[in-house]
Amino acid sequence: MDFEQGFEATASFQGERRKIIQPTSLNDPKLAKLKEVLVEWINSTLKSEHIVVQSLEEDIYDGLVLHHLLRRLGDVHVEVDDIALTTTAQMRKLELVLQALDQKLGLSPQDDDAAKWNVKLLHSRDLLATLHLLVAMVKNFQPSLPLPPNVSVEVVSLEVNKSGIKSDKQIEYITSQSEDGDGGSNKDDPIDELLKLDAHKIATVKKAILHFVNKNMSSLRLQVVDVEQQFADGVFLLLLIGQLEDFFIPLYEFYLSPNGESEMVHNVDTGVGYPQ
Repeated sequence: MDFEQGFEATASFQGERRKIIQPTSLNDPKLAKLKEVLVEWINSTLKSEHIVVQSLEEDIYDGLVLHHLLRRLGDVHVEVDDIALTTTAQMRKLELVLQALDQKLGLSPQDDDAAKWNVKLLHSRDLLATLHLLVAMVKNFQPSLPLPPNVSVEVVSLEVNKSGIKSDKQIEYITSQSEDGDGGSNKDDPIDELLKLDAHKIATVKKAILHFVNKNMSSLRLQVVDVEQQFADGVFLLLLIGQLEDFFIPLYEFYLSPNGESEMVHNVDTGVGYPQ
């Protein structure tokens, strides 16, 4: 595995962990939009200082941009050389700037957010760590800036242990799932997002729904085998709502054996309107 080979070259001690973004996630339009917004934010913030960022991976790693952002936004002056040419000088500068930055962000080394970035990750041009840090800075210094909501990437999590390198794939969110960068007007509908999933993932969701339904309908001695078919007339929907909300819907308020589309629609409407 190429990821493991690349990680093995930099991992020198047991227990070291690293997350690497899957190449397919790098093409995500939401990720590209986030990078664009962050670059524009940095450039507008540092315009008066004639600093221009073109690439988050290539222009953040040496500490110069972070140093100027911290001074500009947080009014924090770190006593370091403005230009650090050697690797040692750059990492020392990054260390001092990050210490001051984490303190300004109200983070301690034990905080989960602070663990998402460090000197080594940033200096190695780690995009994931860079994004996490910049997003945290935006939230703290300019929370009104709209960031693309729900930006996530698939990462390979790698860890060195006694037996070699352990790898695991997972989804990691960079912007909060609750953030709404478009003020809610263009927020994706959850059902639309669900239907965008691969077929096998949709099948897994259906199985989970089926399990949930049957678990809550078991006391009625009813079993659902096809959610789409058995929920179409609204009867099972009403019975499930009654079970979940712990109340009984009078039989005269819906059609137990609906005849025709209008009676089915009436049942569904009744379910949507309960409890009244």
